[in-house]
Amino acid sequence: MLKGKFSLAALEGLFKAKMPPLIGADISSSAIKMVEIESAGKGMYRIERYAIEPLPKDSVMEGNINNLDAVSDAVKRCHKRLGSSIKSLALALPNAAVISKKILVPAGQTEEDLELQVETEANQYIPFALEEVNLDFQVLGPAPNSPEDVEVLIAASRKDKIIDRMAVAEAAGLKASVMDVDVFAAQTAFELIASQFTDGGKDQNIAIVDVGSSVMAVNVLRNGQSIYMREQPFGGNQLTQEIQNRFGLSPEEAEAAKRAGGLPENYETDVLRPFMDMLGLEVARALQFFFTSTQHNQVHHIVLSGGCAAIPGVDEAVAKRVQVNTIVANPFINMQVSSKIRAKTLTQDAPSLMVACGLAMRRFDP
Repeated sequence: MLKGKFSLAALEGLFKAKMPPLIGADISSSAIKMVEIESAGKGMYRIERYAIEPLPKDSVMEGNINNLDAVSDAVKRCHKRLGSSIKSLALALPNAAVISKKILVPAGQTEEDLELQVETEANQYIPFALEEVNLDFQVLGPAPNSPEDVEVLIAASRKDKIIDRMAVAEAAGLKASVMDVDVFAAQTAFELIASQFTDGGKDQNIAIVDVGSSVMAVNVLRNGQSIYMREQPFGGNQLTQEIQNRFGLSPEEAEAAKRAGGLPENYETDVLRPFMDMLGLEVARALQFFFTSTQHNQVHHIVLSGGCAAIPGVDEAVAKRVQVNTIVANPFINMQVSSKIRAKTLTQDAPSLMVACGLAMRRFDP
C-alpha cells in the first residue's frame, strides 16, 4: 500500500523512516476526527482515545480548505478534547486531490532507476508540471500477467493541497508528520477487519462504501489491492436537508436531531426509510459501474463506512437492495479499548473513524 510520503523531503524533511508517536487526524467536510492507538503487545492494539469536532459549514468543501482559521481552530479544539500530549499528526489528502495510476516497469531496478522511470511515466499522466506536484510511488509486487515486470502505483498531488493541510496543523500548534490519502488510509483500517471474512477475504471482491456528508466513495479491494474506485455525489447532507424541510429545523438543529433522535414519529417512515432506499440504489448503481468497466461480475461483501453507516438498519437495507452480504465498518473490533472510552459510543462512531484509524496506524509502519 502507498505510504503517502509524496517525496516531501523538500518540505521540512517531513517524512522519516522511523515514525514518531502519531495521532490520526481526518479533516473531512463536516468534522475533524482524531484517533490515538497504542501497541498492546503481541501484535495487538489498543485505542487509547478519540475525539470528533464538528466543522463550521463550508469551511471545507470538496476536500479543499476554504477557511484556514476556522479549520485550524476546530483542529485545536479537537486536540484539546482528545487530551493527548502527542503533537504529531498523520493527515490525509482527499481522493479528488490525488491522481493515482498503476504502471508496469521492468523488475530488478535500483531505487534511483525506478524513481527516474516513475518520473518519466508520471509526465504522461499528470496534467501539471512536475515542479508543481509532490510525487510518490509504491511497488505493489510482480505484475499478474508479465513475470519480467513489477506493478507500481504512482500517486501525485499538487503541492498547494499538501501545504494547506500542513498550515492547518501548524496554526493549531501541531505538526504534520505524515501525509497519506483518504482512500489508502481507509484500506489500512480495512486490514484490521478483514479477519471477519472467510479466509480473511482472500480472492474475494470486497467493496468499501464510504458515505460521507456529500460524497459516496466506493473502493473495491481484492487481496489487499484496489481494483476499482469511484465517487458519486450522494451523502448524509441529503438526509439532513430533508429533515430541515420536513420539520422546519435549522441546519444545525437537523444535524443534531439526526444524531440524537427525538424527531416526530413519522420521521422513520417518511424520511429515514426513503433515504436508506436511495442509499441502496446508489450502492447498486456503483456496483453496476464496477461490473461494466471491469472484467468482474461479482462483489462478495460490502463494508459500509462514514457517518451514515451508523444509522440502525442501514446495512440490512443495502444488503436487501443489492443482495450482497453487508457489514458496518468497525476497525476497532479486535482492539482493546481504553477505560477512558465508552465502548457503546465507540461502536456508534466507529464507521466514521475509518480514515482517522488508518492514519493512526501509520505510527506502526516498519
